[in-house]
Amino acid sequence: MIRVQDLCKTVTSGAQELAILRGINLEIKAGESAAIIGVSGAGKSTLLGLLAGLDNASSGAVFLHGQNISVMTEDQRASLRAKHVGFVFQSFQLLPGLTALENVMLPLELSGRSGAAAKAKVFLDKVGLAERGHHYPRQLSGGEQQRVALARAFAVEPDILFADEPTGNLDEHTGQRIIELLFALNSESDTTLVLVTHELPLARRCERQFVMHDGVLSEEFDNDGVAKPIDSALDAL
Repeated sequence: MIRVQDLCKTVTSGAQELAILRGINLEIKAGESAAIIGVSGAGKSTLLGLLAGLDNASSGAVFLHGQNISVMTEDQRASLRAKHVGFVFQSFQLLPGLTALENVMLPLELSGRSGAAAKAKVFLDKVGLAERGHHYPRQLSGGEQQRVALARAFAVEPDILFADEPTGNLDEHTGQRIIELLFALNSESDTTLVLVTHELPLARRCERQFVMHDGVLSEEFDNDGVAKPIDSALDAL
């Protein structure tokens, strides 16, 4: 489902080149949930953006559905995302001039799917906002906006969902509610989930975890009941 080969990302800062990602190799199978965890500035969000085809790597390759998106044009990547990918942002990324219902409808309409309004209403109901569809983002709380963002991401029935710090702008109680909703929708849809977080409890909810440090993705750990060295590795961050 997702395969990464020797992925690197460098940026120029003044006269210096800054290495953001250094030789990342990664494979995530269909239907798996995976967390990428690390401190701010470690390169987590940069990697997620490259996996989703929102940015270009300096070298290396990213394969989604067996297709090398690293050699695609932006239009080709956008077409692939419309068919297969959902994305949840920390900052919600709702369009302020559209209602909650219209925000959920938008990706459905852009991908040419029929019955956008009816499907959007179904997913707003799934996140408990059936009665708030006519409200604009400014009229919703942070937690409600993130629930709209989840409805928008899942309404397109993506094969892969990327989530970038989905609880980062929420208080603990609201964040926990969003986590439960995220995993419930993910299980119901059998979607491959890849999320970036600095929160250990959220990372441990995933089947697989990866530690990002200084642009390098560390050894993988799992939750299969054996000793979990991830505890000490992550607690040290």
